[in-house]
Parts: sequence; C-alpha cells; structure tokens
Amino acid sequence: MKTIRLYLHYVSINIRCMMQYKTSFLLTAVGQFLVSFNIFLGIFFMFQRFSSVEGFTYSEVLLCFSVVLLEFGLAEMVARGFDTFSGMVRSGEFDRVLVRPQNEILQVLGSKFELTRIGRLLQAVVMFAYGIMKCNVVWNVPKICTLLFMLAGGTVVFTALFFIYAALCFFTLEGLEFMNVFTDGGRELGKYPIGIYGKKMLLFTTFVIPYALVQYYPLLYILDRQTSVFYMFLPLAACWFFIPALLLWKFGVRCYQSSRS
Repeated sequence: MKTIRLYLHYVSINIRCMMQYKTSFLLTAVGQFLVSFNIFLGIFFMFQRFSSVEGFTYSEVLLCFSVVLLEFGLAEMVARGFDTFSGMVRSGEFDRVLVRPQNEILQVLGSKFELTRIGRLLQAVVMFAYGIMKCNVVWNVPKICTLLFMLAGGTVVFTALFFIYAALCFFTLEGLEFMNVFTDGGRELGKYPIGIYGKKMLLFTTFVIPYALVQYYPLLYILDRQTSVFYMFLPLAACWFFIPALLLWKFGVRCYQSSRS
C-alpha cells in the first residue's frame, strides 16, 4: 500500500506540473487525438472501396484497432518514464535514482506520467463505442471478461516493450530508434486483425512478441469465430512477456556504470 501511495503521489506531482501550462496540455492532447484520427481515416477510406478485409467488416476492424489503441495509450501514459529513459541515463539522473531508498522501477515510472495521451485514449473510446454498436456482438460475462483481459494483457505487453527499450539504454546510453518498430509499429500492426498478415507473422506475434495473444485470438472469441474458452484467457498468457523484459532490466541495472555526466 505504501508503494501505491507513493506512486500516486508521483502521478499527482506530474499532473500538477502539467496543469501549470493548461493551454500546452490541451493542445498536446488535441494533437494526440488528431494523430490517431488520421489512422482512423486511413481505415475509413479503405473500407469505402472494400467491404471487408479477410472476412472482417469495418465495425469489427474498428473494434479490433480501438482495443489495441487503448492498450498502447494506457501503457504509454503509465510507462512513459521508460520511453524517455535514455535522457535520464545521459544526464546522470539515474545515479541519483540508485542512491535513493525506493525501488528504481517505481522512481522511473513516477518520473513521467503522460496525461496528454488522454487525447489518444478518447479517440480509441469513440472507435470502440462505434465498433460495439455496429458489429452485433452478443455480449455476455465471458466476452466482457475477455475484453478486460485484452486491455490488461495488451497494456502489460507494451509496457514490457518500454522496459526492454530502457534496459538497452544501459549498454548504449542512447535510445535505440529501432525499438519504435515494436512499440509504435505494434500499434500500427494492430490496425487490422493480425491473422490477415500471413502465417509467419501470426507465429511471430504468438510466440515471440505476443501481440496476437492480446488482439487476434481473443477477438475471434468475441466475434464467435472460435468458441473455445481457451481463447478467452490467452491475453493473460501474454503477460509472460513481461518476465524476460524485467530480467533484462535487472541485468542492465547490475551492469550499469555511471555516465559521469
């Protein structure tokens, strides 16, 4: 409980700082909304020409993408400190983190809380509401639980990717831009059900970076294309990905030498 209270205190500090510049906060949030809106327009115009993609309708694709966008937005909002971690290493700020009595993960998490991502989350909520209304899903308790598991598992997967990005900074001091292929690229990949990209991509996103476990397979269950309850719990199985990410972070901390900035 003490750890949670301390994290919430960090969050409140970040929010109060952002609220000192309300216009900047508002414009940034609107900008985040518009960036996601451009992606939505791409999907919209494509479906003006095609009625479906590999059997998935417009409303089903929107439901699929909105869930991924929610997962990414939540992870980015909470774990933004790891996304900007390279600056903390270069400036020597992480040296001060290590000599403090609190856990270093908690301190890095609390160093940055990106409330402006609420614009992206709002866009995802709008698409999600539209998708739910139009795709004729018969909602019941298992499907609602599946949806919640998707959000939880997807947030964990994207957070783990931010952990990996930060851990690599211990060895390079600089952020590695190729990691954006897996973070922002994962969000872009989630615009459509991953199964449409082919068997090799589906295997990669099932057993290497488990995007499919938090998007494609549970979506099939929600849309009644698979009836096995096994698909309902696959998003929770994706949480395994956080274990190697955490181990890599711990290894990086042990190997860390001051940047002497």
